[in-house]
Amino acid sequence: MSDAARIQLLSPRLANQIAAGEVVERPASVIKELLENSLDSGAKRIDVDVEQGGVKLLRVRDDGSGIAEDDLPLALARHATSKIRELEDLEQVMSLGFRGEALASISSVSRLTMTSRTAEAEQAWQVETEGRDMQPRVQPAAHPVGTSVEVRDLFFNTPARRKFLRTEKTEFDHLQEVIKRLALARFDVAFHLRHNGKTVLSLHEANDQTSRGRRVASVCGPAFLEQALPIEIERNGLHLWGWVGLPTFSRSQADLQYFYVNGRTVRDKLVAHAVRQAYRDVLFNGRHPTFVLFLEVDPAVVDVNVHPTKHEVRFRDGRMVHDFLYGTLHRALGEVRPEDQLAAPAAVEQMVRPTGAAAGEFGPQGEIGLAASTLETQPATNVWRSPGAGYQQYSGGSPAAAVPAAEAQSAYREFFAPMPSSPAMGLPAEQGDVPPLGYAIAQLKGVYILAENVQGMVLVDMHAAHERITYERLKVAMASEGLRGQPLLVPESIALSQREADCAEEHADWFQRLGFELQRLGPETLAIRQIPALLKQAEATRLVHDVLADLLEYGTSDRIQAHLNELLGTMACHGSVRANRRLTLPEMNALLRDMEHTERSGQCNHGRPTWTQLAMDDLDKLFLRGR
Repeated sequence: MSDAARIQLLSPRLANQIAAGEVVERPASVIKELLENSLDSGAKRIDVDVEQGGVKLLRVRDDGSGIAEDDLPLALARHATSKIRELEDLEQVMSLGFRGEALASISSVSRLTMTSRTAEAEQAWQVETEGRDMQPRVQPAAHPVGTSVEVRDLFFNTPARRKFLRTEKTEFDHLQEVIKRLALARFDVAFHLRHNGKTVLSLHEANDQTSRGRRVASVCGPAFLEQALPIEIERNGLHLWGWVGLPTFSRSQADLQYFYVNGRTVRDKLVAHAVRQAYRDVLFNGRHPTFVLFLEVDPAVVDVNVHPTKHEVRFRDGRMVHDFLYGTLHRALGEVRPEDQLAAPAAVEQMVRPTGAAAGEFGPQGEIGLAASTLETQPATNVWRSPGAGYQQYSGGSPAAAVPAAEAQSAYREFFAPMPSSPAMGLPAEQGDVPPLGYAIAQLKGVYILAENVQGMVLVDMHAAHERITYERLKVAMASEGLRGQPLLVPESIALSQREADCAEEHADWFQRLGFELQRLGPETLAIRQIPALLKQAEATRLVHDVLADLLEYGTSDRIQAHLNELLGTMACHGSVRANRRLTLPEMNALLRDMEHTERSGQCNHGRPTWTQLAMDDLDKLFLRGR
């Protein structure tokens, strides 16, 4: 056997450079590791200086607890950490860094100098590594209490890695994004960033709700905060708080999504699925929701050590977390009403707790359980029908006898303020009684309703708005009456893995509630004997396969609900008032009132907005008034 093929120990430097392949991908990776160390040291102010996108220089200075002289050489050694001692510590990690590889890996692909001083020490000490064996040298230095880490010439000794770096702007953008993510996680710490001598970020401590809102606006943009819904809910040991963007404030990319578990930023597929499911009914096709959310759980029920970069986590009870996230966000989005969107941005003032008896406790059945829960608490609202069909009272899903259109119009005139028919129509004298969407003035081209409210003018797409109202009522009706199943003349047999067949057997009751009847014929065979009557055109075998794949992956599935909603959406579209239908003023006002009481009425079934507000300021700008 040749010497080249024999097994031998790697040199310390080469071992560190291989480890650096996991930890150090680009300058942003270095900043992440250094900032996490600073935060773990108790720092309250962190200053970051960057040159040439971080390739030439990265300097992080903090006012944390510092490192003792004797510990400085150890800080640059592999598998050396102050954050865990025993295996039990690993099961409830609260610190951001704990692997003990970051500094050793960074120093193997750069020129690293670290200066630190503890509160008890008379002077600071500095350590740097050089040479093939990376032997650290310690010497006295001048420095206040805290630590400074200086990383120069990243990848100077690994030119192959350096070739894969992007432009200076691209690398700096990645680096800035890392700082923004950490700045949202730690409102109690001040962050300052300079690039090539120019101040880019200056975020001061944010210890109250107003200053937290300011920081969120600085990081995510003021438009996000103006169109975000603040939420906070605690249930079953899970505490979720933060801001979720309204569906109308969506993005073409998933670039404004910040999710934290116990202060650690994560990109988790279970979380992403729950959020996507909550927004499914209100987002335009291909758009992505926006959110800044913080989930706090017992550290013992979440494993943060499942990925080298610690971007992923694993929950002990993933299904409970998924259902809690989905239920909370779905309920919060459903409760948004026009008055919430018209109000001044109050996201900074207070946190709103989603209501609803079952908020945060929804199982795989998703919206069916949600809609059913609303039946118990839903007040009587006036259902608006297409012209000529008259009106009827709607209470708890039990339609009463239809009321003639003439009587209903009269009732509407008495219930709401009288609507003069003269062209000089205006708001009633008591403006405090004006509903959020105001009162209808006219219909434009048979498509839009023009209304006047306290803020100015409201434009409503009448077909889109009525489509959403009809759709929501169909969903509630379906939830109250259940799903009728249709037996198949010839049962369909499908071949599955034993794991999938076990999963189908475990969720048999859930499938039954949704109108399916599955029978196990063998270890790896199922028979579909019944499917929901509404889905008789669907490909049952493929649908069951896909649902079982979801159940195994996420512990829940919304595919059946998605198919049903698609069908209900089509029914709602055909059952809604069409364009070019002339409406009377009472009919238009009836539609506006229904919009104010219907969940998700701000978007149609396809995610398009149903109404928009033109305030007096907006109108004045159009005509240059006050210039």
